[in-house]
Amino acid sequence: MERAQGRTRTRRRLAAKHVRGRPLVRRLGLCGAIALGAALLPLGPAASAFAAAPPIGDTGASIVTAPAGAVAGSISAGGDHSCGIRTDGTVTCWGRNDDGQASPPPGTFTAVSTGGFHTCGLRPNGTLACWGNNDDGQATPPTGTFTAVSAGRYHTCGVRTNGALACWGSLEGNTPVPAGSFAGAAVDGGGGHTCGVKHIGTLACWGLDDDDQATPPAGTYTAVSAGGAHTCGIKTNRTVACWGFNAYGQATPPAGTFIAVSAGGNHTCGIKTNGAIACWGRNNAGQSNPPAGTYTAVSAGHSHTCGMKAGGTAACWGDNSSGQATPPAGFG
Repeated sequence: MERAQGRTRTRRRLAAKHVRGRPLVRRLGLCGAIALGAALLPLGPAASAFAAAPPIGDTGASIVTAPAGAVAGSISAGGDHSCGIRTDGTVTCWGRNDDGQASPPPGTFTAVSTGGFHTCGLRPNGTLACWGNNDDGQATPPTGTFTAVSAGRYHTCGVRTNGALACWGSLEGNTPVPAGSFAGAAVDGGGGHTCGVKHIGTLACWGLDDDDQATPPAGTYTAVSAGGAHTCGIKTNRTVACWGFNAYGQATPPAGTFIAVSAGGNHTCGIKTNGAIACWGRNNAGQSNPPAGTYTAVSAGHSHTCGMKAGGTAACWGDNSSGQATPPAGFG
């Protein structure tokens, strides 16, 4: 009860204004986002989702340690849990599990997106399944078929097979979901805002905009990733542009060209065209210190990050207080 009341107080405070100088949760990112980190369209958007988590020392915490096994190259870092898709199509999750966010249902999936306290996945037939906290209806997806899904803090958004958007849960900022046709793998839910790439390459963002995180610069993009209170996207020339809250430099990307980008709580990571990962922004838990190697996917969470190496193994770094940065042995 105390944890639930604390979460409600945090939720009301964040709905009014996020706390300066801190992640939007202890914070989500959602973006949480989808399966591989917001990347070029063939890879799918990121899970850069984060949420107002209870203290790590909370005795009510439930921790999941995932069993060993291989993954198909899809990984998503959320608030204090992570999930990946195995080579057989099943989902495995590890880390915090207070609300069942790390307890996926049986069956196979083609994409997975971790939020703050919930997770959603896309099944091979295009239908959605969500699990975890559902206080705002964020884990009750609509019927129909989809090409992409992204779990945010207290909401989830997906792209239907006809290109239309659908969002459910608590849509902070009271901003209507924009109409139009969106790229099937490029919608990403963040802390209190969401962004998507339209089929014509322009961006649309909605939700909280107190730090201009929902006011994208002009131009055309191939991918977008919504973080705690900042957003980053890959332009058609493969450079990265970021906007919004920038107290830690999370919205100041390095020079160079990228094939993927994922905005987390107060940090951002991207994959350069040579396969190396670059991270910028807050680094209090080592979330911006990626291990060496070449990568095919990256997903920035609250204060940890996960990626898939070119050889097929998973690597996570940063805050590991709930085991969220410890992928199972042999994963990949």
